Amino acid sequence: MFVKGRNTRVLRPFFVLFLLGLAGCAAGPVDYPREHSEAIPVSTESTLGRATSEWQRESGAQSGFYPLGAGFDALTARLALMDLAEISIDAQYFLMKNDRAGRIFAAKMLEAADRGVRVRFLLDDIFTTVDDDSLLMLDSHPNIEVRLFNPVARRGLYYFNYLGDFKRANRRMHNKSFIVDNAIGVVGGRNIAAEYFQLEEHGEFADFDMLLAGNITGEVEGSFDRFWNHAYAVPVEAFKDADEQVDYDARRDLLTSLEDEGEAEYQQALQQHSVGQQWQDLSRLIPAEARVVTDDPEKLVHKPAGEYQVLINELTQAMEAAESEVIILTPYLVPGEGAMHVIKGLRERGVRVVIFTNSLASTNHVAVHGAYARYREPLVEAGVELHEIRVNAVPGAGDEKLTLHTKLIIIDRQVSFIGSLNVDPRSVDINTEMGIMVESTEIGQAIATGALTLLRPVSYRVSLVDGDLVWQADIDGETVELSKEPDTSGWRRFKATMSKVVPESQL
Repeated sequence: MFVKGRNTRVLRPFFVLFLLGLAGCAAGPVDYPREHSEAIPVSTESTLGRATSEWQRESGAQSGFYPLGAGFDALTARLALMDLAEISIDAQYFLMKNDRAGRIFAAKMLEAADRGVRVRFLLDDIFTTVDDDSLLMLDSHPNIEVRLFNPVARRGLYYFNYLGDFKRANRRMHNKSFIVDNAIGVVGGRNIAAEYFQLEEHGEFADFDMLLAGNITGEVEGSFDRFWNHAYAVPVEAFKDADEQVDYDARRDLLTSLEDEGEAEYQQALQQHSVGQQWQDLSRLIPAEARVVTDDPEKLVHKPAGEYQVLINELTQAMEAAESEVIILTPYLVPGEGAMHVIKGLRERGVRVVIFTNSLASTNHVAVHGAYARYREPLVEAGVELHEIRVNAVPGAGDEKLTLHTKLIIIDRQVSFIGSLNVDPRSVDINTEMGIMVESTEIGQAIATGALTLLRPVSYRVSLVDGDLVWQADIDGETVELSKEPDTSGWRRFKATMSKVVPESQL
């Protein structure tokens, strides 16, 4: 993989409005024939299945969990599990990029397939920048099948095709899950790209995943199967040009050569990072009760409605039951009337609410920040402890920029949600999302303590002083108080202000 990929960047809202009338209808081939398949049941004949079964017997628990906060650990865990796969790999992601992370991930899938492992790889279409021929190279392996979720037609101009069927193409699968041998896997907020795994030289996405093992993996597989077998999950071979001859062997050779550097780093990590060998010592797993919470793919077919907003409905119910504290980590915060009603209700009952999100300087979506800015004063007035990430807060990182990408909600330090959901209208109404709800005081305490300990020093506390917003932080031993968006240029602030005309429902 891989060669230069197609540019699948979603058009900016202003451009969308300008060009919408120019496009004709051009949907992807959702009627392309495909075979129904389901997850292969866990088996004690596999190394991972046997290790999980032994852990369950010794611990007396059905499911176990291990937090993956560091990006390199999160990548190493995925790669190590693929090295150990003997039966199946099921991976579902919002995007994959043609970079070091994407190449080594793809190479490990191929290595597993060479050993006879069945691989099902489901990618959302819009932001995946790996070109179709490279995905077809993976799909050409007899043990690998690649499907693109809700694809846009490739005929003619790609952007016009997106606009021509905007109502459908705007609805995306944002789910992220990874399961090996139906025994052990990873769920969380990371996509398959370098910035999510501490491999990016110019910036880092602070993110969070959870390693999981035991019965919970069967629930994740159930969610995967629903999306994999949905009409919107189109085999990538539907985009194969019958007249074009592609040398897949040459592409695989290129991938192998490009992956060598990443493989060296991975092998070093296995020696230095304990999580890379987590499967060998499952005693580190924390036993807990948990359940998968996921939207159904039919959410993308219908107009936003309560019956299809499964995940947010369950999260709302859990938050409203909070007795003492709710901690929210979300990169994009546009609460709308619904979330504001819940938050204000919590505060009126005396429940502490702490929110960490991106500042204008640290966000990678200025338009979303423009909408979020409208809610800052009401949130602070309600008594929310509101924090925004400092973009230049990574110690000794020079010009490296820090961006929050973590999606976590911890309720009373007893119930923790880990998944793909952002607190914004796009996650609630437009996209599908998934995650796990873990009931464990040990896990809740650990995540909450870690989040507060790590993020407070790298964020600004947003407050009201004499009716005006101020940003306060302790930086290099000094208390800093600012009266305008920190670490931003006038041009970036202007863009954020102008973006407020973008419909909030699309953010």
